[in-house]
Amino acid sequence: MDASSIGLAEARALGKSLGHVFRDAALLARALTHASASVEASNERLEFLGDRVLGLIVAERLHALYPGDAEGALALKFNAIAKRDTCAKAAESAGLSEHLILAASEAGSGGRKKLAILAGVCEAVIAAIYLDGGMDAARVFVDRYFADAFANLNADMRDAKTALQEWSQGRKGAGRAAPVYRLVTREGPDHAPHFRVEVSVHGEEPVLGEGSSKREAEQAAARAMMDKLGLMKA
Repeated sequence: MDASSIGLAEARALGKSLGHVFRDAALLARALTHASASVEASNERLEFLGDRVLGLIVAERLHALYPGDAEGALALKFNAIAKRDTCAKAAESAGLSEHLILAASEAGSGGRKKLAILAGVCEAVIAAIYLDGGMDAARVFVDRYFADAFANLNADMRDAKTALQEWSQGRKGAGRAAPVYRLVTREGPDHAPHFRVEVSVHGEEPVLGEGSSKREAEQAAARAMMDKLGLMKA
């Protein structure tokens, strides 16, 4: 739906499918409203709150799941789950993209697939559930739609760039050179840019990574190189 208001009956039905029956369905309708459709009634304030609610739920869950982890190890796991990519995947799993309220121009430019928009609506919906039903209701949503992210955590939670650099500089006979990253393209408007970055390591063909920021693209390129080299850990 583009720049139109979601019906309260539809909002209630969607909430039920997400695992929470809303007393105030208008909260969910607002959570689904992107700023392109309505600056005054956008989901940005809810996104701010939802980010903090999600952070607390993830932190307490990791604290319980990994009693032997030091703070640094917990922080790496936290960053792997509470990041934009993971929130966007949760939004897709929850089917939120089809219910987003966007301006026609934003919808026409692929807004329903943009990581920033999907991550934002995920956090806004978490906030709406929290405000309507409390922390336990928010936990139900996180448990359901972030389950894969928790399941995919592994012992080595270093970010891909760090892991690739350590591998590259630890090789024998390769000059111990660090990987080299090169920005290939930057496309899209300022509020929704798209980057492509190439990474090279000594003796290997370069590979590309893409993301909505240069840092994300570099991390994606590093992951792609590690995957190519058979270095990704299960």
